[in-house]
Amino acid sequence: MLKKIPTAQARLGMYLQAMDGPWLSHPFWRTRFVLTDPADLDALRSSGVPSVWIDVDKGDDVVADPAPVSADPAPQLQPQPPEPVAPAQSIGPVELESEVERAAQLLNRSRQAVMALFNEARLGKAVDTEFCLPVVDEVASSLARNPAAFISLARLKTRDDYTYMHSVAVCALMVGLARQIGQSEAQAREAGLAGLLHDIGKMQMPLEVLNKPGSLTDDEFRVMRSHPERGFDLLQEGSQVPASALDVCLHHHEKVDGTGYPHRLPGDQISQLAKMGAICDVYDAITSTRPYKNAWDPAGSLQRMAQWKGQFDPVLFQAFVKSIGIYPTGSLVKLQSGRLAVVVEQNQTSLVQPRVKVFFSTKSNMPIPLQMLDLSAAGVTDRIVGREAPEQWGFKHLDELWKPASLR
Repeated sequence: MLKKIPTAQARLGMYLQAMDGPWLSHPFWRTRFVLTDPADLDALRSSGVPSVWIDVDKGDDVVADPAPVSADPAPQLQPQPPEPVAPAQSIGPVELESEVERAAQLLNRSRQAVMALFNEARLGKAVDTEFCLPVVDEVASSLARNPAAFISLARLKTRDDYTYMHSVAVCALMVGLARQIGQSEAQAREAGLAGLLHDIGKMQMPLEVLNKPGSLTDDEFRVMRSHPERGFDLLQEGSQVPASALDVCLHHHEKVDGTGYPHRLPGDQISQLAKMGAICDVYDAITSTRPYKNAWDPAGSLQRMAQWKGQFDPVLFQAFVKSIGIYPTGSLVKLQSGRLAVVVEQNQTSLVQPRVKVFFSTKSNMPIPLQMLDLSAAGVTDRIVGREAPEQWGFKHLDELWKPASLR
């Protein structure tokens, strides 16, 4: 039986089922465990979480204080389920600057959650998808407030945490793409869960292969190509893993021309969700710094992906571009005036008129005073004439231009 109690009444031996309040305020990335560690109990009591739900059938109950017998005993507390998370679509949109700091906190918390989840998988423990749902819910809510903030920050991962943060980023990209093609909120979150778990098979890969800084040998590549099947087997042993997550895990490396792996499926035999997973997986991979390569710029990555005929579903790829923008946040663009700018935020009504930060003149070949420019604003006549490759200009710190000062 579930019982809601003030956090101050929590004690060792209780089975913690859920915590009230937003996930970011919780001291643990997961719930549903027996409180056995005094440090965990101290963290819970000092967290500011007002109340928790305990399952008295799986752990200890509250110690009752002696009380005088009354002719009218107090009514018994009836078990109730934890309060549901508010659906993301109920949250109004906000500007990037308003969401990006919260997104940064969420990204760090999500990293901790996925590291813990994946490390358990590395130890051979079964995956319980209910532990993943808070991550998916919070990511979906962040994207509803501002699609660019979380996705743009998730791209800025380091070589050391690529494996974990890649899964978080693909989760976000899947949610955004699902919404773009008109899927329901429940379907979008299911897509996000599939994205979060798609690479869990890499936890079964040898670390010296997974983190190798150079090119893989043929034998090492053969080992790495087994990760979809290893992940599928791992998820099958888990609790309440939906078929959609199993499908994306197994088939996110299939290609519509039938040359992918592990089963070389032709396009008509690959599910829509697995095709979505293939796009999101590749985009985040090539725009991220990895152990063996530097990141490609966002707009250039989309341009290259568009040229890889036979790899992606063309209709879904077009929808993906719309979901993140023709010139995603962080892209270097050239304006008709001859100035260079970095894209800061998308314009939802016109993909070719984002907000940009102008910082360089190609005419003088010198930096100029920073200027925020909304290309869709009345009276603005400048426009984007094309993308530029940052490496050709020697720009190595473009992301510092679009991030708020507090995150630099």
